[in-house]
This record gives sequence, C-alpha cells and structure tokens, in this order.
Amino acid sequence: QVQLVESGGGLVQAGASLRLSCVVSGGKFTMGWFRQAPGKDREFVATIIRNGGNADYADSVKGRFTISRVNVKNTVYLQMDRLKPEDTGVYYCAASENYGRDHLVENYAYWGQGTQVTVSS
Repeated sequence: QVQLVESGGGLVQAGASLRLSCVVSGGKFTMGWFRQAPGKDREFVATIIRNGGNADYADSVKGRFTISRVNVKNTVYLQMDRLKPEDTGVYYCAASENYGRDHLVENYAYWGQGTQVTVSS
C-alpha cells in the first residue's frame, strides 16, 4: 500500500523560506510537488526522478524552489525560498509510476493529503 504524508506548511511573510517534507511508503517512484490555490486548478511545481539525479520546475518557481530526495529515508523535500504571496495554496506531494520527470497531474497515481502554505505580503 502506497502512502504519502506531507508536513512543513505554515504561515510566513513574503521573502521567507519554508521546507516541505513528504514521507513515502510502499515503493519507489518519480515524485512531484503540486499546489492548488482557491478557485484554481492544481498545478505542477516540481518533479524529481527516482535516483534524484534529475529534476524540473515550473517557470514560476525556478530559481527559488529546490526539490530533493533522500531515498534511504523515503523522504522528498521541497525547499521554498524567497516566497511570494502568489505561492499561497495547498501543496501536495505525489508519486508517479512513470520513469523520468513528469509534469502532468493525471500521471500521478498516489497523492498525499496536502499541507497549507500561506504567504502574506
């Protein structure tokens, strides 16, 4: 059984940093972070391949966010720096059985419960 459990969200001011964590059990996957703001569709944020050797980001977060993974801990991280109010939303960790980087929501079969990130101006 695959389970994903996120943690690390919170309320911060613009310019601050947060680190999200996602503990994955039940397999090894391509991992992604997505977010959803109120009234908007869920959108891609970052993805990382199984061995952690390659990652990709949405243009809106490139240069500010870093995705990483420590496989011996079954944990994926999203380091978020220089946060902006437009980064506000529920952040979801997700696992895809595809190989390679994956931007598409529909390719991710497993999802965490989400963690709220709120950035005030």
